[in-house]
Amino acid sequence: MKILFIGDIVGSPGRNGFRKALPGIKQEFGVDFVIANAENSAGGSGITEKTAEDLFSAGADALTSGDHIWKKSEIIPLIDRERRILRPANAAVQAPGRGAEVFELSGGRRVGVLNLQGRVFMEPSECPFKAAQDALQELSSRAKIIIVDMHAEATSEKVAMGWFLDGKVSAVLGTHTHVQTADERILPRGTAYITDVGMCGPHDSVIGRKIEHVLHRFVTGMPVRFEVAEENVRVQGVVVEIDEESGRAAAITRVNAAA
Repeated sequence: MKILFIGDIVGSPGRNGFRKALPGIKQEFGVDFVIANAENSAGGSGITEKTAEDLFSAGADALTSGDHIWKKSEIIPLIDRERRILRPANAAVQAPGRGAEVFELSGGRRVGVLNLQGRVFMEPSECPFKAAQDALQELSSRAKIIIVDMHAEATSEKVAMGWFLDGKVSAVLGTHTHVQTADERILPRGTAYITDVGMCGPHDSVIGRKIEHVLHRFVTGMPVRFEVAEENVRVQGVVVEIDEESGRAAAITRVNAAA
C-alpha cells in the first residue's frame, strides 16, 4: 500500500495547490490513501467546515492538525461529528474530537492514523509518548498499518518519537515547521521516519506568510498581522510504501511538486 502524507496546508493558496497537484501525484506514485495536515487551512490558522470540505472534495481521506486546531471556534462542533478530522491525542482529556481513527479502504484494508503534538516550545499538552502508548493499545488491534503525525517544533522530540515507535507503527511523520527536511529513512524495525514533511502553500514567503510582514516584526520588534503569501505554491509531503501483511514500511519518498 502507498500512503501520501501532505504537510501543513496553508490558507487558500495551499488548498488550491493541493487540489491542483493531487491527481498528478496520485497517478505518479499509485497512491491508495491520502492524509493531510490541515491546521493552517483556514486563513493560515485553524480549520473551518468549508476548508475541511474543500480538502475532502479535492481527495483527502483524513485530516490531521496540531496547536492551531482550536483557532476557529466552529471546529468545536464539527470535530465531534466528523471522524475524518483529528486533533492531537495528547490534548486535554476534556477536549472534543478524537486523536486517532481507523479508516476502511476497499478490500477490507485498514489504515490507522494517530495525531500527536510535541511539548518542547509548544503550548501545554499531555505527554505525547504516553498518549501514543495508550492509543496504540486499540489501534494495533484494529489495523496493521498505522501512520503517526508528530506535530512538534523541536527536532529532538520528533526524532525521539521516531525511535520510541520504531517497529510499533508504519510511519512517524513530522509536521509544524513548514520546512521539508532531507532525513527520510526507514528505521531498523521497519518504521518510516522524517523530521518534517514540509508545507503545502506559498514558498516565496516566510513559512507561508508575506515576507515583508515577517521582516517588519523581526526588524522592529513591533506587532503586525501576518497575512498568507501567494507566490510559488508548492505541495510537499512524502509517499510511504508499506507491506500490508506486516505493517512495515518498505520505502519513503519525499514529494515536492509545483502547483
